[in-house]
Amino acid sequence: MTVAAGLVQLHVVDWADPRAIALRRAMDEEVGPRYADRFDNPSDEAAAELAQAFAIDPDTMVFTLIATVDGVPAAHAALRMLGTEYELKRLVTLPEYRGRGLSKALIRAVEEAAAERGARRLILQTGDRQPEAVRLYEHLGYTPIPIYPPYSAIWFSLCYERMLPA
Repeated sequence: MTVAAGLVQLHVVDWADPRAIALRRAMDEEVGPRYADRFDNPSDEAAAELAQAFAIDPDTMVFTLIATVDGVPAAHAALRMLGTEYELKRLVTLPEYRGRGLSKALIRAVEEAAAERGARRLILQTGDRQPEAVRLYEHLGYTPIPIYPPYSAIWFSLCYERMLPA
């Protein structure tokens, strides 16, 4: 895939790939401050529930992709096995690479990977302070669903599903 400003390649990588870790860290640095006030002084019980909700067991990550532009890591997405469901996780495109279709390409690749594994739908969770993510998901045909575990403790979660072709 070629975009106006370079050659885009999608790479299947390990969840622990240093490039994937760096992209997820960049996501945390960008999105974390949007929600910081919601995590001020939680009770011990609430802190434990939040830690559990945000925890990711690397063994449940079945597919991880990064997109590079001219060899530079620019975007990330992953597929997690969550119980009997497949979940889109950790979609991020670095700000300087946005608007080029990288997130859409990653989502489609994750959807294909889920469908190849027998998934009938793909679910995801985002937050109410990420309107750009909500717009993207809804544009791609994702529809709202109730908050699902493990995100029940995160009252400001927005959860979505997209039915996958058979």
